[in-house]
Amino acid sequence: AMMEESKLTCFQRRYLMDFVKRGDTLPLQCHPTSSKEPTPAFSPPVCQPSRLSTKPHLRPAKVCQAGDAYAREKFKPRARRDLEKEKQRLQNILATGKDVVEHKMKQTLVQTKEEEIPEPDRFEELVNEVQERKEFLAEMEALGQGKKYRRIVLTEISQKMREMEIIDKKRSEVMRDIMTKDIPGGNKS
Repeated sequence: AMMEESKLTCFQRRYLMDFVKRGDTLPLQCHPTSSKEPTPAFSPPVCQPSRLSTKPHLRPAKVCQAGDAYAREKFKPRARRDLEKEKQRLQNILATGKDVVEHKMKQTLVQTKEEEIPEPDRFEELVNEVQERKEFLAEMEALGQGKKYRRIVLTEISQKMREMEIIDKKRSEVMRDIMTKDIPGGNKS
């Protein structure tokens, strides 16, 4: 009855019943899943000062020197710049008093950068922006959010259209001036 009340596992009950059948005293601890005999309970020492030897643990000098601790790496110089270019540059400076080579290189680099990057046409950018806004508004209407964004998007589109009109007027004035200069005695109206 006591075993049932203490909620022991089947293994623990068998273990205890073996002790009872043999007539031995019951163990103080019954491990829940192990058939091993419980090890004698002793607590490990909480704080044992380590025993220091009287002899210091220093390595002899011969042992230290025999290792790689004192070996230095050999210096291996590397060319960090092109020495031939440096010689040519120095010759140019001494001959002309100026560093000619670098100026030419800088100018050619600047010229190539300017040639590679064409100026973006603002009118084309505006056309693309208007198209993007129209697509955005169509997507929002498809999602049922058209009322929320319609006023904002239409305002932005009208601003872009106004900017496009200004650019168009400037271009037409420039074209008109070019055309009147090309045609001598032409009608300016």
